[in-house]
Amino acid sequence: MAMAKRLDGKVAIITGGASGIGASTVHLFHEHGAKVVIADVQDNLGQAIADKLGKNVSYIHCDVTNEDDICNLIDTTVAKHGQLDIMYNNAGIVDNPSPVGRILDTKKSDLERTISVNLVGSFLGAKHAARVMIPQRKGCILFTSSAASAIAGISSHAYAASKWAIVGVAKGLAAELGQYGIRVNCVSPFGVLGTGMTLPMSEEDMYKAEFALSNLVGNLKGQVLKAEDVARAALYLASDEANYISGLNLLVDGGYSVVNPNMENILSASMG
Repeated sequence: MAMAKRLDGKVAIITGGASGIGASTVHLFHEHGAKVVIADVQDNLGQAIADKLGKNVSYIHCDVTNEDDICNLIDTTVAKHGQLDIMYNNAGIVDNPSPVGRILDTKKSDLERTISVNLVGSFLGAKHAARVMIPQRKGCILFTSSAASAIAGISSHAYAASKWAIVGVAKGLAAELGQYGIRVNCVSPFGVLGTGMTLPMSEEDMYKAEFALSNLVGNLKGQVLKAEDVARAALYLASDEANYISGLNLLVDGGYSVVNPNMENILSASMG
């Protein structure tokens, strides 16, 4: 029996679509019938995915911090496909190779660059998507935020500030754009291995990191968060199955942000 295609007839833009969560989402949205436009600055990677997936997937060079690039991305997509149903503002960077950048070690330039890509880039994508979605009186705007928007101490301050702000923008837009039938939501993942956000690893290091995330760091034991898991959350929010969901920050974190392990650790130690 053929799989039901949840995005049949829809046109989607995915920023940061050449690698990591973005690339997984491109493949999944395409598999579910969407016409997908990959927007990225990684031209070789983005074009290779478009060439591999065929006629319903295209690549456009886009630096999300450049409003002219964003305008061109939106206008080219609408000129080609006649509509825009899903704008997934996923492009993002980390400002520091260290998982937790201390404030005294954070340069102003790092802060500004992180906010420029993560927040300003997402804001501009949403702004120009809204420009074409409002006359359509329908559409879905998505953002990639982070579990750092729900729990402190798991990222640098610059990264957390940018991702908290994205949630604020999404909630404000959900309030503003609902009158036009436009839904706005966030997907907020815990640490995802094998994305452009993490440093390159050998197979052995990847195995060690997966073991650590599954058994030591993560809350949901026996599971490791993959880019495909985040893509599936985005697919749900982009699909008509979520037709009355707006203003949601969907945490894909295995319950990490709702658990404080201190009491459990104390009890385990005392009973041990």
